[in-house]
Amino acid sequence: MEASAALSRIGLAGLAVMGQNLALNIAEKGFPISVYNRTTSKVDETVDRAHNEGNLPLFGQYNPRDFVLSIQRPRSVIILVKAGLPVDQTIAALSDHLEPGDAIIDGGNEWYENTERRIAQVSDRGILYLGMGVSGGEDGARHGPSLMPGGSFQAYSNVEDILKKVAAQVDDGPCVTYIGEGGSGNFVKMVHNGIEYGDMQLISEAYDVLKHVGGLSNTELADIFSEWNKGELESFLIEISADIFKVKDEHGDGELVDKILDKTGMKGTGKWTVQQAAELSIAAPTIAASLDCRYLSGLKEERESAAEVLKEAGLNDSVGSVRSGIDKKELIENVRQALYASKICSYAQGMNLLRAKSLEKGWNLNLGELARIWKGGCIIRAVFLDRIKKAYQRNPNLASLLVDPEFAREMVQRQAAWRRVVGLAISAGISTPGMCASLAYFDTYRRARLPANLVQAQRDLFGAHTYERVDRQGSFHTEWTKLARNAGAGASILK
Repeated sequence: MEASAALSRIGLAGLAVMGQNLALNIAEKGFPISVYNRTTSKVDETVDRAHNEGNLPLFGQYNPRDFVLSIQRPRSVIILVKAGLPVDQTIAALSDHLEPGDAIIDGGNEWYENTERRIAQVSDRGILYLGMGVSGGEDGARHGPSLMPGGSFQAYSNVEDILKKVAAQVDDGPCVTYIGEGGSGNFVKMVHNGIEYGDMQLISEAYDVLKHVGGLSNTELADIFSEWNKGELESFLIEISADIFKVKDEHGDGELVDKILDKTGMKGTGKWTVQQAAELSIAAPTIAASLDCRYLSGLKEERESAAEVLKEAGLNDSVGSVRSGIDKKELIENVRQALYASKICSYAQGMNLLRAKSLEKGWNLNLGELARIWKGGCIIRAVFLDRIKKAYQRNPNLASLLVDPEFAREMVQRQAAWRRVVGLAISAGISTPGMCASLAYFDTYRRARLPANLVQAQRDLFGAHTYERVDRQGSFHTEWTKLARNAGAGASILK
């Protein structure tokens, strides 16, 4: 398309696949958009796509000045470039031409403190700033993502009508809401990704148990996952897993999934989530276990050597002996229930992390509303997010999803199946770190008294860290070693 004489409603800089798709989505919803990329061929490619996908009102610009000047004031510019230095470089290139009241919206997976630094940096020039999490991958960007904008409320208000049209639409509205001040949008997207790590790990463990302990074929797995996607486990990740099991290998026999190297990649948001959980003293064992599994998956050569060494040392494959007495139908149902209960723990950990950060930063995050905007467009979209939304509507100060009366009842109903699956996997030597972490989290959280009393006694003995008592107020210190020796001496005198 030729550059338009009329000004565009919004601009987008950074035309890799996500940027192109989001720009086309905006144009398709009837908002004229200017696009820019340092590599001019990307601009041409996007303009061609806009023409081919329905003569959409998208206009290519070839330098930062023309790009900025082609947008109506107050200008809103979305940038979708790689996190870190490229964002700073893009901001520098654009802000030379932006004016007070204009806004920059960073749609990348950025570390929230970088966003807070940039908010302060551009505010000196009167420029507004949003850090906006975008979830749903390239398909979501094109047809309706989940959007998590945080930062300047004025910047959000300027584009609210666009974002509400562009976002995924669910029964109770578009999957976008103003998240809060500062880097809250990026932080919420980061925790979303941490929950996603946990979710993917738990699904892979369910697959592992069904395949190796249950002896199920990929065809059977595709049918099971399709069936699960009609019930309480209905979600994007269950749906795509069913599709994955069906795809044949075009270079050989069997299904493609069996030919894929078992080494998981990652971009860093899962690691940030676990680091933040540690900083805030929030237990997130399911998310941490999923991260550990990605690290261990990377040690492919070491794992192959270990398998050989331990086999020579006499370690037998115990899957066969466990499998012989298995009732497939019962196993499938037990795994379904174990997966559901484990997933609730993963979401509970993510929500608790969001609440803790919100309190620390004064963001005033609305957890029920976050669950609502994740119901569509994003990778962790799942039918039970509606129930999570309702749990927080019933009690905005809910300490944990595990104590919401509805979820508590479900956890109790599913715990026997959950324990059977974890026990079976342990007997068969199949690692289920996510399910085990979720179960340990549940079992630790539900116990009124833990063995932490012994840990406190140990800390007091070797470091005089003091301890509290259950029966009286104050801090106490005991000369444990001296008293123990005296007690020992007394006992030997009595003999």
